[in-house]
Amino acid sequence: MTERNVLGGELQLCGTDPLTGFYRDGCCNTGPEDRGSHTICAVVTAEFLAHQRGIGNDLSTPMPAYGFPGLTPGDRWCVTATNWARAYRDGVAAPVVLASTHEAVLTIVPLEALRKHAVDVPDDPGSLLL
Repeated sequence: MTERNVLGGELQLCGTDPLTGFYRDGCCNTGPEDRGSHTICAVVTAEFLAHQRGIGNDLSTPMPAYGFPGLTPGDRWCVTATNWARAYRDGVAAPVVLASTHEAVLTIVPLEALRKHAVDVPDDPGSLLL
């Protein structure tokens, strides 16, 4: 069965550098064991990372024991629906790649909220620096 995104299409890759996803497959796939619903493909910002650290979800600090390099602004990461929604309510939601965001998130976050923060990111974000 093909996983679907919030737009109704096939779920697209979120990120491989660093490798993201609850299953570390690069996609925001979910399943019964993913209790946090890591379903939103976010392009993290400095503000979002600071907010997450402030609520006890430090995504910036490397954790080599878990193969986690720590995130920096511009990285794509499958974030939990609850933590993204909290950042949204607090005015610091990270941009969202809709084609890479799993449809399961719609039970927690309305599509309208996701659309307000939708962004189309090229495969090579470094090309934005040219």
